[in-house]
Amino acid sequence: MPEGDTVWLTAHRLHAALAGRPLQRTDLRVPSLATVDLAGRRVLEVAARGKHLLTRLSDGLTLHSHLRMDGSWHLYGPGERWRGGPAHQVRAVLETKERVAVGYRLPVLELLPTAEEDEVVGHLGPDLLGPDWDAARALRRLAASPDRPLGEALLDQRNLAGVGNVYVSELCFLRGVTPWTPFGEVRVPEKLVVLAKRLLEANRSRPGHVTTGDTRRGRTNWVYGREGRPCLRCGTPVRGGRHGREDQRRAAYWCPRCQPGPAPGDG
Repeated sequence: MPEGDTVWLTAHRLHAALAGRPLQRTDLRVPSLATVDLAGRRVLEVAARGKHLLTRLSDGLTLHSHLRMDGSWHLYGPGERWRGGPAHQVRAVLETKERVAVGYRLPVLELLPTAEEDEVVGHLGPDLLGPDWDAARALRRLAASPDRPLGEALLDQRNLAGVGNVYVSELCFLRGVTPWTPFGEVRVPEKLVVLAKRLLEANRSRPGHVTTGDTRRGRTNWVYGREGRPCLRCGTPVRGGRHGREDQRRAAYWCPRCQPGPAPGDG
């Protein structure tokens, strides 16, 4: 699933390409919007809220999309060949005189009044990359469930918006705990929240998620995706498993030496 920095970068690029320009042609390929034509409306802005994309239009409407696991938006020039996937995966086309925005594999695509955006994003916690960021409020939300496993708490967008599974593994490594450590046992949780914001800000203007400071292939992450390979810090083989609620299990990676604490099979 794309992380908050990926969604922020997508919104930034869409905004630069579309904002201030009238739509000349639109094609929304979901049943509920199949007859909707947005041509003639001007794009006011494209904004990210957590992992949600909000394309706000001049007539008081917002096109809301969510990328979930493998959705994406691509930009092309007029007449340029689309390369984001086969045609049957296209869910949205927004075309201006200069650019064409194509949304692929979008599991969420809906049109709603801009004044009612809170119905789809109002439940989110403070956005790590948004103007509403409030570290103290995020900490209060996390601390409200001290027994909750850290990985699960960080993935809950109601606590803080923008952290995905890559950052869960990397944040846990950098703070020396496992994803199964109860939040209430994390030392100096303020540092965890500060670090989360720092990592997303460092990566929001480039593709990928570099958490080590090393952009060389195979060295961009401390533990994520490195099961069985040596820990970049101590050389111990990185372990892999699953974490999260039963209905939302995610891949987990950790170094058993650098990250003492509970793990699958303990107890």
